[in-house]
Order: sequence, then C-alpha cells, then structure tokens
Amino acid sequence: MDNLLVGIVVFVVFVVVILIKTAVVVDQQFEYVIERLGKYRTTLEAGFHILIPFFDRVAYKRSLKEESIDIPAQTCITADNVSMEIDGCLYVQVVNSRLSAYGIDNYHIAVAQLAQTSLRSAIGKITLDNTFEAREILNQQVVEALDEASENWGVKVLRYEIKDIQPPRSVLEAMEKQMKAEREKRAEIAKSEGERQAMINRAEGERAEAIARSEGEKMRRINEAEGQAQEILKVAEATAEGIRQVAEALSAPGGQDAANLEVAKKYIEQFGKLAKENTTMILPANLTDVSSMVATALTTLEHTKQKGRLADQQPAVVR
Repeated sequence: MDNLLVGIVVFVVFVVVILIKTAVVVDQQFEYVIERLGKYRTTLEAGFHILIPFFDRVAYKRSLKEESIDIPAQTCITADNVSMEIDGCLYVQVVNSRLSAYGIDNYHIAVAQLAQTSLRSAIGKITLDNTFEAREILNQQVVEALDEASENWGVKVLRYEIKDIQPPRSVLEAMEKQMKAEREKRAEIAKSEGERQAMINRAEGERAEAIARSEGEKMRRINEAEGQAQEILKVAEATAEGIRQVAEALSAPGGQDAANLEVAKKYIEQFGKLAKENTTMILPANLTDVSSMVATALTTLEHTKQKGRLADQQPAVVR
C-alpha cells in the first residue's frame, strides 16, 4: 500500500515536470528563443506553445518594448582642446530576437560602449561654443553610427539624447565672464539705440516745429499783404471816386469858378499863416503872381456872388 502511494506521487511529480517542460506561455511584446539539444530551433511569439521535454528549452527571452539605457558620463575633448564631462540616454528596441541572442553577447553593453565612442568622435570635430548649440546634430550623428553597427545585432537604435554637459570650472568662469560682457554689450547697444532714437525724435520735432512756425509766418505775411492790397485798393477806389466827383463838379456850370476860388482862398490862407508864424517874411520871387492870384480870387468871388443874386431873382417855375 505504501509502495503504491509512493508510486502515485512519483508519477504525479513526473507529469508536472513534463508539463512544465512542455507547456510555455509567452507574454505579449515578448519573444522566446528555443534551442533543441543546444542548437537554435525557433522563436516563439506571444501565446501558448508546446515543447518536447528534455530536448527543447527556452534559451533566451527578449522584450520587444522600447528600452532606455543610461550612458554614463565620460570625458570628451573638443576640437579646441577643451575637456568636458558628457552623459546621455539611449533608446533601443529589439527587432530580431535571434540576432540579439546570437549576434552579440550583450547588446546593452555593446550599444552603450558604441554610443560613448561615437559621441567622443563627434565632439572632437566641433569647438566648445558649438557644442551647446549642436546638441541635435550630435544626437543624430550618434544614432546614425549606432544604427549602422547594431543592424547585425537585431537591435534598432531609436534615438540618443545628451542629458548634461559639464565643462571644467575654469571654462565655466570664462563663459560666465563672456556672457556678462555680452549682456553689458547688448545693454550699451540698447542704450545707444534709445539715445539715437530720442535724438531723431527731437530733431524731427524741432523740424516739424520750424516748418509749422514758418508756415504760420508765411500765412501771417500773406494775410498782411492781402490786407495791405485791400487797403491800397480801397484807397485807390476812394481816390478815383473823389477825382471822378471833382471832375463832375468842374464840368458842371460854375464848377471851374468854384475851383479857382477855393484855390485862391487856400493860397491866401496859407500865405497868411506863413506871415504870422515867422518873424522873417518870405515873399514869392514874382510878386505879380501874388497880386494876380489875389485879383483872380477876388474876381472869382465877386463873380460867384453875382451868379447867386441872379439865381435868387429868377422867379420860381410852378409845375
């Protein structure tokens, strides 16, 4: 009875071992490399699979997911002989499980070391100043170099990113001074540009003011000239009207006698004032002119009086 029980237990254990050795479940995004008697047989994808016990075995398990590999910091020397510490991060993906198992012993170490050497080679071709500006170019150069070499390893290098660039302390101090000088330079340039613009604005303002003042002076002079022209025109018109009226009066009956009388009166009046205001008596060179002028004035006055009396004696006409 005891021997039977032991036999049953041994049989159950044997069946369990057989099942463990035979049944294989591959998870999603994984592949298993199967060897039969030490030789590659097949690659199992996700799902349930049955193996031949004691003949087939799972030799390698490969994840098809994208993997991130940290690249440790290393010393790189630029083209201008400046050393710096640079580290990065590499992203790879297994695209052929068989090649990743048999093409390279450890593809993680291989791609990491190749990334370091490729980065040192790329850094050695550029200067320190261009290192910070050419990160994208450096990343692309490393990816191209790794992708070409890792093709036989069944690994696809997706991208490489530089995480940190650490120059020496002396270089950092020099860069700090350079940046400070550059900031001061930009500040001085901005200040000078502001002053230049202010001077331009003031000059334009003064120019506009001068133009406006000259325009105002021009309009003032134009207005004064127009006013003077209008004044001259009005005086001329008044003078012409006066002359016209005088001409009409002279043409009228008795007009010439009235004019002679007025001239004679003015002559005598002014001559009398001249005699009163001066102690020295001024006489015309030809005294006969005075007597003739006085006689003419008296004759004209008498003639005018006679005409006035005749006009008064004429009877009024009744209409």
